[in-house]
Amino acid sequence: MATKKIELIAAPKPPHFVGDGFRVHNFIPSGYHLDMKRMDPFLMLDYNSKFHFSGTDTPRGVGVHPHRGFETVTIAYKGRVEHGDSAGGGGIIGEGDVQWMTAASGVLHKEFHETEWAKEGGIFQMVQLWVNLPAKDKMSPPKYQAIKNSEMKKVDLGENGFIELIAGNYQEEKGPASAFSPINLMNAKLKKGGKADFSFPENFNTAALVIEGSIIVNGEEKVPTDHFVLFENKGENFTIEATEDSIVLVISGEPLNEPIYPHGPFVMNTREEIIQAFDDYNRGKFGYLED
Repeated sequence: MATKKIELIAAPKPPHFVGDGFRVHNFIPSGYHLDMKRMDPFLMLDYNSKFHFSGTDTPRGVGVHPHRGFETVTIAYKGRVEHGDSAGGGGIIGEGDVQWMTAASGVLHKEFHETEWAKEGGIFQMVQLWVNLPAKDKMSPPKYQAIKNSEMKKVDLGENGFIELIAGNYQEEKGPASAFSPINLMNAKLKKGGKADFSFPENFNTAALVIEGSIIVNGEEKVPTDHFVLFENKGENFTIEATEDSIVLVISGEPLNEPIYPHGPFVMNTREEIIQAFDDYNRGKFGYLED
């Protein structure tokens, strides 16, 4: 099978705050042509690179806000997040855990640094990924998947390290998360000099984010910490080699190839559906959530 080559390597843009608790670099969408259509079904990727928050008795975060039409996937690398939604989902995302929230027909949501963690403060590092829903599923009931790190399938690569599988498949193993379309989401945790081989269909939109360390892709191109790699939609296979102990988030998904109409916290297929979303929200149809 042919090699899947790099299309671009994106350095992190200057960070901005979402609320007062998430200091993020936005990779999807961004000025690197990493727009929603190019990255379909991935709508947004915000990366809170390592950042030290001082201790406080008032946890930082984002207050009550609505979502409709997609899923939010939050991956915790450092720090702890406490969250809740109007559909009854909620809890604490600890280091290594994943929160997979299907907003679908609509929820109100809030997320803050976990109370006890916030009192002490410390290094905070997270990824939030928005995954689009097929048109037929956008108005399905909201649901929630709390995925503990202990529940993730770990594929042992021997002296190279291991693959931590969140969703999709790697070497015939399957991740615990369920999705509405074919999606692969995994962390490659590699030792210095460790290698991992990946294979995804050439039409899948595929990328990688270097969370820790630095890597060489396909034996050729170096990618440093906090940089994002977009692969071409040609070929199936690529290799990652760690030049130091590294963590690499790998994402790959089959495009939905449907119209994308985003506005604020809603992502639908048409302008009319966006207007309906705002109307439903204003009428209280997303439920109630205390600030």
